Amino acid sequence: MSETLNRILFWILAVFSLAADQSSKYFIFDMLSDPASNHVHSLFQSQQNGGFQLVAQFQYDMETRQMKKDSRGNPIPYVNQGALFGFLGNHQSLANGLFAVISCAAAMAIIFWSSQKGSTIDLALSIALGFILGGTLGNFYDRLVFNGVRDFLHWNYLFDWPVFNLADCWLVGGAILLMLLAFRSPKENSKSSAPPIS
Repeated sequence: MSETLNRILFWILAVFSLAADQSSKYFIFDMLSDPASNHVHSLFQSQQNGGFQLVAQFQYDMETRQMKKDSRGNPIPYVNQGALFGFLGNHQSLANGLFAVISCAAAMAIIFWSSQKGSTIDLALSIALGFILGGTLGNFYDRLVFNGVRDFLHWNYLFDWPVFNLADCWLVGGAILLMLLAFRSPKENSKSSAPPIS
């Protein structure tokens, strides 16, 4: 595949990942905003081993026990202001601002990396960077607009995993692909970076 097509694929994946992340968050939090649903929808459930649920968490007033709403009347989601596994979540706005800056810097670095000639030759690298950029921008948007990240996927089948979102999936998937690329043999690396034969 040519460098131009790889570059196009990079941007397609980045835009797709961002759009899928944001649309899923808005859809799930709207779908589960009714308190009667307990803000949970089970995708599958086992009595013995747990399951996989969609979980929309919202901010509640401790005195009235009513959902807090913004100026437009929309329920305010509960957000993770830290990072993966709630890292630094106890520091709230400080942590959110720090990770927003890190996300912005990471997005700029990925865009710069993807624009380099050697990067666009490698199809797998373009795919990995596209997913990572989309995931980074998805959570960056949340940090700017909601002062934290909206999480809604809860896997607790056999083991209980912290609640996450699609942006996290794109980030982890892209990072794993980057790790696999780093362990390729020298011959494969030189082949992927060699100029095309005309």
